[in-house]
Amino acid sequence: MTPARATTVPRSPRIDTRRGRITVLGRFSLAESIDFGFGARRAETGSAMRLAFVTDDYEGHAAVVVTQPGPHDVHCEVVSAPDPEAALRQTARMLSIDVDGTGWDELGVGDRLIRALQRARPGLRPPLFHSAYEAAAWAVLSARRPASAMTVLRDRLAQAHGASFDLAGQVVHAFPTPEQLLRVGSFPGLPEEKLTRMQEVARWALEGRLDTDRLRALDPAEALRILQGIKGIGPFYSMLVVVRALGHTDVLAEGEPRLLATLGHLLARPTPATQQDLATLAEAWHPWRTWATVAIRAAGPRLAPLTDPA
Repeated sequence: MTPARATTVPRSPRIDTRRGRITVLGRFSLAESIDFGFGARRAETGSAMRLAFVTDDYEGHAAVVVTQPGPHDVHCEVVSAPDPEAALRQTARMLSIDVDGTGWDELGVGDRLIRALQRARPGLRPPLFHSAYEAAAWAVLSARRPASAMTVLRDRLAQAHGASFDLAGQVVHAFPTPEQLLRVGSFPGLPEEKLTRMQEVARWALEGRLDTDRLRALDPAEALRILQGIKGIGPFYSMLVVVRALGHTDVLAEGEPRLLATLGHLLARPTPATQQDLATLAEAWHPWRTWATVAIRAAGPRLAPLTDPA
């Protein structure tokens, strides 16, 4: 199945660069984002999110401590960044607070399933990978391996070859830039084949083929096709990059067994839902289908089955 053209909500970040503040339109809970573990990010607790990442130009690193003083007020302390304004924009994208989310809030008024999900994880928006580059590198690293073990390996690789920052009392390691990754000859615990494929990702990034904004601007089907040109990235992981790195709001995830299993639970079925079940329900969720599927994954296990999801 090929994803339909997304009607992704345009970006409209309200950033005060001088004060390091982002005004959020719609409900948002940083605490829910901190508690949301996915990819190489562990679920955590506390009031501060510590971010260390490769900058969007893939030439350096940035480090930001994020807090939320008020319901619509997010504060970003840029600890280190070659371009603080660009780091703030990237942070806003990573937290999905670069779009007006009031339409998502309103969707829950008339849709019982969405309303239940929103109540279970109030203010949750999809936390994203730092960039298409980091998402693709994680895809290659974690393929057919336990995510927990690969998270530890990624952290060791970042500590040895990336950059480290002291953020609000904790040391956080940023993944290597493409140039740093290409200089790695070998690494304990990292199979040679995986390193070779990760370095192919690095070369793609340096060639501009993993520019996050450029990939986001493409039709999702075209972005998927391009990403599958990377050895080791097939339909599942290309979908991961498109859905969880680019910042779309309306690309419907496909080929995710856990998503379909959780939806089957919510629909009170003894077996997982089908992709067609998801697509049928999702017709009512435009332009928030991506956010809805993330909410199903994140909040669905906390809910009892709904006899009538409409």
